[in-house]
This record gives sequence, structure tokens and C-alpha cells, in this order.
Amino acid sequence: MSAGFVHLHNHSDYSLLDGACRLDRLVDRAKGLGMPAIALTDHGNLFGTVEFYEMAKAAGLKPIIGCEVYVAHGSRLDKTRSADGKGAYDHLVLLARNRDGYKNLMRLSSAGYLEGFHYKPRIDKDILSRHAEGLLCLSACLRGEVPQLVLAGYLDGAEKAAAWYRDLFGAEFYYLEIQDHGIPEERTVAEGLIDLGKRMGIPVVATNDCHYLAREDAEAHEVLLCIQTGKTMQDKDRFRFATDQVYVKSAEEMEALFQGAPDAIRNSLEVAEKCDLTLDTERVQLPEFPLPPEFHEAEGYLRSLAHEGLARRYGTILPEMEQRLTYELDTICQVGYARYFLIVRDFIEFARGNGIGVGPGRGSAAGSLVSYVLGITDIDPLKFNLLFERFLNPERISMPDIDIDFDYENRGRVIDYVLEKYGRENVTQIITFGTMAARAVVRDVGRALGMSYADQDRVAKLIPGELGMTLTRALEIVPELRSLTQLDETMAKLIRCSLALEGLARHASTHAAGVLIAPGRLSDYVPVYRSSKGDVTTQFDMTSLEKIGLLKMDFLGLRTLTVLEDAARLASEGVGSPIDLKVIPLDDAATYALLSKAQTIGVFQLESSGMRELLRKVMPDTFEDIIAINALFRPGPIQSGMLDDFAKRKHGKQKVTYMHPALEPILSNTHGVIAYQDQVMQIANRLAGFSLAQGDLLRRAMGKKKPDEMARMKQTFVEGCGKNQVPKRKAEEIFDLVEKFAGYGFPRAHSAAYALLSYQCAYLKAHYPAAYIAAALTSEVGDTDRIVTLVEEARRLGIPIKPPDVNTSHGAFTLEGDAIRFGLNAIKNVGKGSVLAIVAAREHGGPFSSLADLCRRVDLKAINKRVVESLVLAGACDSLGGDRAQLFE
Repeated sequence: MSAGFVHLHNHSDYSLLDGACRLDRLVDRAKGLGMPAIALTDHGNLFGTVEFYEMAKAAGLKPIIGCEVYVAHGSRLDKTRSADGKGAYDHLVLLARNRDGYKNLMRLSSAGYLEGFHYKPRIDKDILSRHAEGLLCLSACLRGEVPQLVLAGYLDGAEKAAAWYRDLFGAEFYYLEIQDHGIPEERTVAEGLIDLGKRMGIPVVATNDCHYLAREDAEAHEVLLCIQTGKTMQDKDRFRFATDQVYVKSAEEMEALFQGAPDAIRNSLEVAEKCDLTLDTERVQLPEFPLPPEFHEAEGYLRSLAHEGLARRYGTILPEMEQRLTYELDTICQVGYARYFLIVRDFIEFARGNGIGVGPGRGSAAGSLVSYVLGITDIDPLKFNLLFERFLNPERISMPDIDIDFDYENRGRVIDYVLEKYGRENVTQIITFGTMAARAVVRDVGRALGMSYADQDRVAKLIPGELGMTLTRALEIVPELRSLTQLDETMAKLIRCSLALEGLARHASTHAAGVLIAPGRLSDYVPVYRSSKGDVTTQFDMTSLEKIGLLKMDFLGLRTLTVLEDAARLASEGVGSPIDLKVIPLDDAATYALLSKAQTIGVFQLESSGMRELLRKVMPDTFEDIIAINALFRPGPIQSGMLDDFAKRKHGKQKVTYMHPALEPILSNTHGVIAYQDQVMQIANRLAGFSLAQGDLLRRAMGKKKPDEMARMKQTFVEGCGKNQVPKRKAEEIFDLVEKFAGYGFPRAHSAAYALLSYQCAYLKAHYPAAYIAAALTSEVGDTDRIVTLVEEARRLGIPIKPPDVNTSHGAFTLEGDAIRFGLNAIKNVGKGSVLAIVAAREHGGPFSSLADLCRRVDLKAINKRVVESLVLAGACDSLGGDRAQLFE
């Protein structure tokens, strides 16, 4: 029987396009082999650290966090080495023994990307010597410094290098690493390292350079390397591994390989024992927020601001308002999130104070009264019956998620404000990973196999385009796809390798909206990455950042906010008085008439053909209708028939029935249809006596569809209903109904906030159509198809569109009486700089008298020949005399 073994050298799919081990499967494999621990040592990065740590812990394994770093020959700052990297760096495996080691690992990995990147993220011995505390070092694979010297026969040099590492990390924490994948050079090196270890008293440890889970995965891994290098399997000179042995072997297999070095096997357990890192995934790590001198703690300041805001929002304060506010504040302060709300309020105040549009709310945060009274959101949670527990559940504490929409042209100014306030060394963007989804992996594998584009495309298009579709699921439901595996070996291999590689991380990029605000220097809390485009991001994705309690924010740019601001300004200029969208009536007849006729081209969330068809069926006449439509117009409810039921019931064509009288007040606004997640919570609360927080736990459980958990929940629900005199059979029927539709539910707070934006757009279009269409056109200047659609809509509404004119047009689309003047920014090849130069020259010297006058007065650095030709062809120079052909000459 095996004495045991631990794999200390493993590459997951976060060794992008090189490792083929998905983290969950790597952990399962180690557990299945009876191993007590498992290490993660991806190339140069720590991308998978938090995810791996949590998975290993959940499986009862000790997670060992490490990294196979690249150590530059000479300085990491020297970027003059050869392009192929040969001789430019060595490999080295570093494992975190404790918290200090983990911090040093983060600093080293960050430095590799920020300072030493040259084809690979390289560190050097200088920075390694400053950040060795708490680390355990292995000499790495054949590409390690000491193995390379042994292989070359430079034994004195190998001894000198080994002594340097031993002295740096300490004799107890430096191991010579031996491997045997059937490669002759490895056996030569292993013998030399064992001899070296004996001479110098350095322990030897056996590892396998694991890049995939099982030996049969070698085929798919070879394809993966072709995807990485852009080669095909037919290329004789393609990069490939010289072995099929780099898989997660059993302890027995490893013992058999190293029969002559049993200590090397035992030492893998010793190394695992020495690594004892605990990541704190419970602690909230928020940055400090500067408080006014009269306040000594964030909680007191938050309570003060909230009560001031309550009076400002409502004037007369009713007892239930005070009670709700106190409950929310107590919950927020109890879980340590007071600073979070102060930070968010601060940058939103900056935005509003600087004329930057802010959305009324996004996600479940709009259900918080504290958010509303602080000015974070602009939709009244009491008026619209929005639930705080859907946002922050006191019985399942996790970091609040307040995502903010800003007008898309000025979002960057808010991020700049945050950078300056909290320090550029403490704030960065967040990484995200693209994965090989079903269709994409088929195309990638097809290319690597040398298949024609037509064949790749044919197979990929057989996979349904549904969200979350997997290749396994597609094979189950598409017989034609399944039959391809019997067609020929190439097709069989395509499907086989695609199944093996599906879901692996393919590339890293920058999250479109995510920003991290750390409590101090970034690399003390999270490793940092620099993308090929030069963007600096975290190495952890948003989910991982949330798990370790760091503050992540979504600063989203929403085009609609810019349209609303521009349209309101244009309309205000036209009528001579300001238009405040915050006070427009929500029962405006003209707005609902426009919505009922589905005249919603250009209206936020309501302009698709499917949505317009739904509007015609529903004919909304209340704001509640718009909230419901926003929630229901999604694939699940559409396929279930819920939309049709809603429309028919609204107009009395289908009877509304309730399984129990207590359901009526909860479901009456949606005509008996469960449209919102909040309704699931309210049903559990009203009928089964759950708290709203417990109702949220039920909603989450229903979304996960775990049979054991659902059985327990159902029993608790039925028992609770029994205490409220609901018969058992009826309670079971209600639970089954709720479970059926719970997966379709949508957060009511988000629907309400976005319904408000939809309504504001419709209101402006109904009352000030020219102003609204002009603003919408300006927002789409880079999209020719959208410009055409909106111009056609203007004509349908009887709004004249005047052509572009260098003597009257501006960059944006503008109003001239009841007509819209075409904006110069919408002309292809005419950039903003050119337009600014034209307008500036016109305002300084008056209208242009001829094309020659235009060219003479405008800086030719701003308008080159191509710009002038584009202006002429677009008709923007027609007012200068002569026809376009003459002007073009």
C-alpha cells in the first residue's frame, strides 16, 4: 500500500492555453487519488488562487498556493533578450508557507508583469532576494537554473546556484526537484540532482509536471498547444510536448517511477506539511473613508447622513419609514459595511455635483432605503414595495453589490476621481477571463485539426445558441451533431477534443466596468497583471475579489443617460424652461399611448421587435405594467408562456385565479404571474412564516435546483404553512408552483429602476420627439445602421432631417425649429478634432464663403484631404456653391 504522495507542480487552465486542468477537476482528481493536499503552480500568475483554495478546502484537501515563476538572467528590467526567450530566463517553483509567503508571492508575480515582462512575466534574483520570506522553493523542471547547469555538465555552477537558493530560502525550505516523464534528459538530471543533494545536504522531492488530468487527455492537450501557437496538427514543426506523461498520477505510479529515491516521494508530504497558508475569506477589507472631525466612526456618520436624507426625501416621516431605516442601518453597521455606503455615496455626489448623469439604480441595491436617502439610488423603495433583504440578507452575509450607471461619455471622470481620492497605487481595473464555450471551442479545435472553415462552421452552427449551452447538452438534444462522431475519425476527434477543452480559460482581458479599491498598496492585497494592451488589472476576477472581502465596484457607462440629458436640454431650450425628469408624472396619458402603440424605436429596453410585439399585446397603462414587462421579457418567461398569460389576464381574456387568498396581494400587480424574485420571498413570508431573509435563502436554493436542499426547504415551507392553517396538499401545490417559476423571476428593484429610464425616454419622445430623436442620433454617431434606423423613425414622425452643412452643423445633431440638423460627427472619416476646428473657425470668422475659404481658415492639420472629400460627398459643403462633382475636383 502507498505511503502517500502530494502533487506539488500543477498547471491549471489559468496557465493559459498551456495547462488543461480545470480547477474543480484537478481537486476532484487529487481527492479521488486519496491525496491529503494539492498545489497550484501556474506559469507566472496567481489567477486561480482563491477559486482553487476554496475548492480544495471544500473537498477536505490542504490547498498549497504557489507559482512557477520565470527568473531572468541578469536584470528583469533588461528587455533586449532574444524573441524566442532562449537563455532569457529560468523556471523556479515557489510555494507559500504562510501569510508572509503569500504576500511575497503576490509581490513577485505583480513585479513580473509590471516590471519584468518580456515575452514572459520575469522576476530576477534581486527582487527574489527581497521577497523570499515565507516561501518554500523547488528547483523546478528541466528549465530550472540548477537542472540546466546539471544537464550542461557545469556541476560547480550547479552547486553554486543551489547554495545561493538554499541560503536565501533556508536549508529547511529549499528542495531539488526531480521529474521523470520518460524524457532521457530528465533521468540524467535527476541522477545529478540526487548526487548534488547528497553532497550539499539538500533534500530532493519528486514531482510530476502536471498539465492535464489523465494520460488520455494528451491528445486534447496537443490540440490546445496548437490553439496557443496558431499551428495545426499537420505542422511538423509545431510546439508539442515530448511525452504523454504530464498528467496527475497516482501515488503508486509516482512510487514506481522513483523506486531508487523513496525519500523524494516522502518529501512531497513533508513539503505539504510545511505549507500552511490560511486565506481569510470572511474578513471585509474596505479602504478607510475620511470622516468629518465630529465623527469618530463610519457607522455614526452613516446614520447621521441617512436620517438627514430621510427628512429630505420624505418631509413628513412616518413611523414605518423610521423603522425600516433603523433596521437597514442596524444590518449594514452590524456586518461592517458602513464605509462601503459612504464610499459609494461620495463618488456619486462627485458625479452629480459635476453634471455627470447617474442612473436611478441598478440591480437589487435599489431595494435599499438607505441607498435611496443617501442619494445613491433614485427610486423610492417604499413607494414601489422593494425589499432590502434581496439586496443585503442579514442571514447570508456577503459583500453588497451596488453597481452604478453613469453617462457613458463621463464615466471615466468618476473613475479618475476615485483614483485620485484613494491613490493610484491602491486602485485598479479588474481582470476577466474568456473561456472556450461550446461553439468557440469547436471552431478553435477545428482550426487546430486543419479542418476547413466551412466544416468548422457547419458543426458549430449545429450547437444551439442558448445562454449556457454546453457541448454535452447539445450532443444530447441535436441528433445530427451526435451522428457526426460516427462520420469519420476527424469529426470524432473534433468532438472528443472539444469536449475535453470546453470551459477552459482561453484569454485574460479587462472587465468593462469593474474597479477595485484596495485598503492600501495593491500588491499587499491582490496580485496585479498587465495586459498585452497595457491595461493594469487585478489577477483575481470579480468573484475571487468578493470572496476575500475586497471592494469591487462596477462603474458602468449607460448611453441612455446621455440621451436623456441631451434630450432634456434640447427640449428645455426649445420651450424656454427647464425640464426635470425627476418630477415628471408617472401617469402621463401621451406616454402610455406611445407605449401601447409600440412606437418605441430609440426607447431604452423597449425597442426590439419582440418587445414592441409585447407592448401591443399588453398595452401598458400603468407604471407597474412597465416594471412587469421589463422583468418578463426574457427567454425563460417567453418560452413558458408567462408573457401571454400576463397580457390576456390584464385584458380580462383569461381568468386570474389564486391558489390561496394570501397570494392575491402579492401577485395582483402581475395578474397572478410570478414575475419577480421578491414575490417568492413574500410568498414564503406570508404563507410559511419565513422571515424575508429566510425567503431569500429559499429563492437562492430554488435557483440552484439542488435536490437534497430543495427537499429540506419544501418540508420547512409546508410545515410553516401548516402553522398558518394552509392544508398540507395546498402548501405542496403552492411550493411546486413557486419552484417552477422561481428560476424565471427577476429582481423587482432592478426592473423598477430600469422601467423608470424606459418611461423617461418614452415621455420625452411623446412630448418632445424632435429633441429626443436628435439626442438619440448624437449618441449613435459611430453606428451607421442605427443612424439609418433613427432617421427613418424621425421621418415617420414627420420630423424633417436637414443635411449636414459646414456653415450650420455642429458635431452633434441639433434642432432648427421643428427640424433636426445632421451632425458632422456622424460623417464617416470626419473625427471630433476636425469638427471642433471647423466650428471654431466658423465662430471666429463667420460662415465660410467657399471651399477654398474653408481650407484657408481651418488648420489643415485638423482637416486633411480625406476629411474634405468626406464632407463634400456627404453634402456638407453644398451651401458653398457649385455642385459636388466640381467641389470634389
